[in-house]
Amino acid sequence: MIDVLALATVVACAALAVFGLVLAARNRPPGRELKRAAGAVVALLAVQAVIAAVRAFGVTLPEQSTFLIYLAVSVCVLPIATQFAYAEPTRWGGAVVAVGAIATLVAVLRLQGLWVPGG
Repeated sequence: MIDVLALATVVACAALAVFGLVLAARNRPPGRELKRAAGAVVALLAVQAVIAAVRAFGVTLPEQSTFLIYLAVSVCVLPIATQFAYAEPTRWGGAVVAVGAIATLVAVLRLQGLWVPGG
C-alpha cells in the first residue's frame, strides 16, 4: 500500500465524519455539499483500492483473503451509508454518513495493519 495515499484517505474520512456530525448537530438535512464530499472520499478510496489490489496480487500476504475483503468493504460502506442518508433526508442523515466514514476509516487503518508483504 502507499502510505501517503492511506494517510490522505484517513484524513478525508475523518473530515467527512466531522462534517456529517456538524450537520447533524446543526439539525440540518444532508445537502449537495455532503454528497460531493462523500463522492470525493469514495473516489479516493477507489484509487486506493485499485492500487492496493494490483499490488496485493504481486506479493504474498499472510492474510491475503482478509486483506481483499477489507479492501472491498472500504469501498462499499460509504456509498451505502450515503444512500441511506439521502433515502429519507432528515437531520440524522449527516450522522449516518459520519458513521459510514468512521467505519471506512477503521477499515483503511486495518488494511494498513494487514499489509505485510512476504510475511
